[in-house]
Amino acid sequence: MSAKPLVAIVGRPNVGKSTLFNRMIEDRKSIVDSQAGVTRDRVYDEVEWAGKEFSVVDTGGYIPNSKDQIEQATRSQVQVAVEEADLLLFMVNGRNSVTGIDRELSQILRKSDKPILLVVNKCDNAKYEKNKLDFYELGLGDPFPISAINGRNVGDLLDKIVEKLPVLEYDRERENFNMSVVGKPNAGKSSLVNAMLGSEKSIVTEKPGTTRDAIDTDFVYEGTDITLVDTAGLRKRKRVDDGVEFYSVVRANKAIQRCDVAVLVIDAYQGFTKQDANIVNNIFDKNKGLILTYNKWDLIGGDQEVAQNYFDQTTNFYSDLKYYPFLFISALTGRGVEDVLEMGIEVYNKRKRRVPTNNLNEYLRTIIDETPPPSKRGNYIQIKYITQVSTEPPVFEFFTNFPDLIGRDYKKFLERKLRDEFGFNGVPFVMRFREK
Repeated sequence: MSAKPLVAIVGRPNVGKSTLFNRMIEDRKSIVDSQAGVTRDRVYDEVEWAGKEFSVVDTGGYIPNSKDQIEQATRSQVQVAVEEADLLLFMVNGRNSVTGIDRELSQILRKSDKPILLVVNKCDNAKYEKNKLDFYELGLGDPFPISAINGRNVGDLLDKIVEKLPVLEYDRERENFNMSVVGKPNAGKSSLVNAMLGSEKSIVTEKPGTTRDAIDTDFVYEGTDITLVDTAGLRKRKRVDDGVEFYSVVRANKAIQRCDVAVLVIDAYQGFTKQDANIVNNIFDKNKGLILTYNKWDLIGGDQEVAQNYFDQTTNFYSDLKYYPFLFISALTGRGVEDVLEMGIEVYNKRKRRVPTNNLNEYLRTIIDETPPPSKRGNYIQIKYITQVSTEPPVFEFFTNFPDLIGRDYKKFLERKLRDEFGFNGVPFVMRFREK
């Protein structure tokens, strides 16, 4: 599947790359903070301008020759974005003169043989716009002055981008399903994403909380188009002690909101914890599909019996999880990684499944004859009819004479029977009871 043309925004830290990215996509997807180096991974989204669509990627600030582990990884991410891009936006700070990092990065970009637009940011008015003249020394053509924070000249910049972009054909009819990878910090989410993609798409280090932004990647697996989202680790609210981490959690929650299937990565060393249960609650509240993956299985050395113990412990902690798939994987060795993709596709298709009304009612009559709802307050309860009213997630409506008298246990009984009969394991199951 050929992609839309890709524009990469690159530059040294704190020149306003994420602010421009957010303005271009008309959303606050990249974290913007006065603290330099907030954006680390590549963050992608789509832009439509003047009838033309293209992808744009925000990158971390480029710092040459740094020995810091994260800054080295960020530098690698910038280099990958440059290789992927069809057009480079090289952003500099119009409030400063040319820096040594600007000069070094300009030389690197020239070697890429990619078309480059030199964007001078923070030119909020005509006074600062004069500073663009200093950047001619970089030898990258006419500097383009903008103010990303107030939008000055950004429309003209988009015109210029559209003018320079190559024309690529892509299939508008094909729709991706969205699979978000979520979990506590340092559970192995980015390692799993990289293993599924077969590349270093997200920065992986031993430091918890490395991923801050949610990162989208479109790819095709076994003929299925998937958008894979790596997210920042979800922490307990009281531990979110700065603005940057707060917005990371917000974006992780948004990633759950817009996904079809959430892959919860659990550290097998720690087992299923209360914080994992909180993440599950978040997924269930949003009616998303769910796969539980116990990562680092190679270090546990677990067998089938150990896996059964994990299943029992988890479902004893959170009983509803017995309706959801458990996978035991190692992102490091690749064990079970393809199983995650295949199960994701399976759960996605189950979310879209619609059961014919005749089939539902034939089966309903059978199970109600065997196990009728218990009478309450002297009232004989009859469930007369069932129909599936929507998909994604599947929603079922039951018509009965006393909807308020059907107890939780009997509702769970109906859910279990319908899941087993029609194969809805892995997806949320919404039941409504109406009077008839």
